[in-house]
Formats: sequence, C-alpha cells, structure tokens
Amino acid sequence: MTGSNIPALIPATYILFAILIPVIGLWRSEITRALALLGSGIATFLSALGFINYIQSGEVIRYYFGGWMPPIGIEFVYDGLAAFIVLVINAIAFLVLIHSKEISKLEFPGRKMPYYTISMLMMLGFNGMVLTGDLFNLYVFLEISSLSSYALIAIGSKRAPYSAFRYLIIGTVGGSLYLLGVGFLYTVTGTLNIIDMHAMLPQVIGHSAVVGALILMVIGVGVKAALFPLHGWLPDSYTFASSTSSALIAPIGTKVAAYILLRVMLFLFGVELIDAQLPVTTIVGIFAGVGILYGSIMAIAQSELKKMLAYSSISQIGYIIMGISLANPFGFIGAVLHVLNHALMKALLFLVSGSLRTKEGHSLITKFDNSYRKKYPWTMVAFTTAAISMVGLPPLAGFFSKWYLALGTIENSNWMLLAVILISSLLNAVYFFRILEKVYLNNPDAEEADDAEAVSPQNNEVGFSMMFPMAVMAIGLLVVGIFNAYIVNVIFTMFPAGF
Repeated sequence: MTGSNIPALIPATYILFAILIPVIGLWRSEITRALALLGSGIATFLSALGFINYIQSGEVIRYYFGGWMPPIGIEFVYDGLAAFIVLVINAIAFLVLIHSKEISKLEFPGRKMPYYTISMLMMLGFNGMVLTGDLFNLYVFLEISSLSSYALIAIGSKRAPYSAFRYLIIGTVGGSLYLLGVGFLYTVTGTLNIIDMHAMLPQVIGHSAVVGALILMVIGVGVKAALFPLHGWLPDSYTFASSTSSALIAPIGTKVAAYILLRVMLFLFGVELIDAQLPVTTIVGIFAGVGILYGSIMAIAQSELKKMLAYSSISQIGYIIMGISLANPFGFIGAVLHVLNHALMKALLFLVSGSLRTKEGHSLITKFDNSYRKKYPWTMVAFTTAAISMVGLPPLAGFFSKWYLALGTIENSNWMLLAVILISSLLNAVYFFRILEKVYLNNPDAEEADDAEAVSPQNNEVGFSMMFPMAVMAIGLLVVGIFNAYIVNVIFTMFPAGF
C-alpha cells in the first residue's frame, strides 16, 4: 500500500463492510457490531496514515479513478484540509461505535444488522463528500449520506420516523438546490472538476448563471449544515433518533456540510470572487450570528438533555460558518479548529446522554441531582469537561477556536459578531451550569437528608465499552487545548489561495 492510494482505500473500506455486514449478519447477527468496528477502525487507521504523510511531506494527492484524468474521469483530492477532516470524522465514528454496545440492546434490539450496515453507508457518503474533487460526484455522496442519515434517525423512538420524514423532505429540497447550482456552473464552464472550475470562474464571474449558482449552492448546503434559518429539521431529528445515531450525525454530518460550504465559498469561488456580485459573506455571517444566539437561547428553554444539545448544535454550527464568512486567516483557523473541537464536545455530550438513558431510562434535566455524581462519577467528569469546553474556558479546546474566531472578527472590525461570540458564551454557561449546579451543588431535601432510612446512592458507573470512548474524548479536549498551537500551525498549511 502506498500513500497515494489512501483517498480510494478509505471509502472502499466502507463499501466493503457495508456489503460484509448484511451478508455475514444473516448468518451470525451477533458479530455485526464487531464488523462495523473493524471497518471503522481500518478507515481511521488509513486516515491517520494519510494525515501523518501530509504532515511529513506536505504532499497533495490527486487520485484519478481508472487512470482517467478530469474532466473525463472522477478525481479525489487529498489535501491537508481533506486529510484533517477525514481523520476527525472517522475517529469520532469509531469511538461512537465502541460506545454503542450496550445502547444497541436498549434502543434498537433486533435491528443491529441494518443499523450498522446503514452506518457504514453513511460514513461512505461523508468521506466521499470530503475527498471528491468533482461537484456532481459530491452530490452523489451527499445523497448517499443523506439517505443513510434519514434511515438511522428513523431507527429511534416512536416519533423518530416522523422526524426522519421531515428531514427527508427538507434535505431533498436542499440537495436539489445544490444540484441546480452545479448545473448552472456547468453550463458556463463546461466542467465539474473543482480545480478546473476555479481556474475558469474569473472569466465568467459576472454571468447571471454564476451568481445564481452561488446563491443556490450556499442555500442548499446551508440546509444540510442546519444554518439558521434553514435548521428546522435538526432539533427533532437529534432528539428522537437513537443516542448512537445522534452521536454519529450531530458531530459529523453538519460538520461535513460546513466543510462543503467552506470549499464552495473559499476554494471554488475564492476570497476575491465570492463577494464580487453579492455580499455573500456578510449575509452568511449575519445568519450565522443570529443562529448562534437563537440556538443558545432555545437550549436554555429545554428540559430534556438531548433536545438541549440539539439546539446547542445549531448554535455551534453557527461558529463554524461565522469563521468561513469572515474570509480571513483567523476566521479560517477558528472554523477548522472548531470542527475538531465541536466534533469532540458534541459527540461526548451525546454519549453521556445515551449512557444516562441506558442507566436511568431518561435524560430529563429536571431529574438531575447530586446523586448522579455519586452513581456516575466518571460520566459526570466527562460531561463537565465537555460542558466547560463548550462554554469556552481555557485550557480546554473550545476556548481556542472561539479565541481565533474573535481575532477574525477584530481583524474585520466586525464588532457585532464579536459581541455575538461573547454573549453566546455567557448563554452557553447558563444552560450548562444549571445542570452542573444540580449535580454538584444541590443538596437533597432536608426531609430526605434527615430520614434515618435514607440510603446513600451507590456507584453505578457505566461499563468499559461506554466509559472508554468518553474518556478518550474528554482527554482529547484537554490535549487539543494544550497543543492547539501545533494544530494551528498545521491549519496554516491548509489556507486557500488569496489568504
């Protein structure tokens, strides 16, 4: 195996295991999770090899399928940004699938084979979206990931099928708008290859079809990323899906969509052309800022942990898209760094929610009390770590992405978005610290405390398969925070032309 084959081997791994799981699962259904873990583990290993190769050599791999070069053939581009995102999403998926052992028995018993098969297809779609260098091929992978996401969400509570159908309708509209925009660009450039199209766009940037394509593609991808006000599908989808589905889709799906938006705005059109006809970055930045505040305020109003995390996701995706809209080096660094940070934070929080639902049968915030820190001490440590990072307190990872975003707003003299970052951090503190107060500060009722028969809660911590991925993510948040300067130096090498 050579590094030049990694862009093809990663999606090929998911294709292989999407076939193996149902074939072998019909014979031995108990090993379907092990097969999914093996496939995800191999993909993560390949992603790590590819990223290390990029760090060492700085080589950008352009893989031509069948040896056919674009515009005739399909191309995968494995540059620094793609290598980084692929490693993040595959590592998160691997950890989430480890955690799924106990939850799968509770939330989707008897449906493990289709569940893990669909998970492999969804990861195939996400990886293909990141790696492809062709706009139409990107749409194909977008639909693979979307259809798989709809199915995974439907495998949830009784209200999950309705949420999945709603997501399907809205997502189909978003995908159609993106495809229509691609068609407009093809009519004026004659190519679907992103690199070739980027070279041609300066010659046709004033064409009405190009302006229309930009608008359609930004709206279409904005739907997939849940950019305010296109977020309507997200809260119920994340709330009523199984805990494993939420932990897979929330930290990965919207981040990949944000990555596509970044590719379209900064790599396809470019910094100099993106605002040539319309103030696109300004408009996107305003919606991102409103979404950050809206998601934070709605999160405060929720009494169920998963619903709170769902609205929090709307807010957090706003940070990433805000960084993209700033279109300067600090904004780019903040956006890319927040993809990593939020993937870790949100995956960890959904895993904690799933762990508590497994043990308690619910994740209602109103029922949290100080018995939780005694029954689930390490789970609460993991939750606290993620919560503090989400608020943006050093030395955890969440602080540093917000710091670079703040620097980006200052560089652009955009004081409104700087205020949004500061206010939203305070709002984040409100909805997370109310839970921490219940767990660490609230004492039992005096009557209960004085009751001679009151029994102190016993340690009922989750098992190793649940605790291990949560511990890795919690430690990861600290490590990313401590070594953020090194990560930022790597992100510097990913800058698009014009920065």
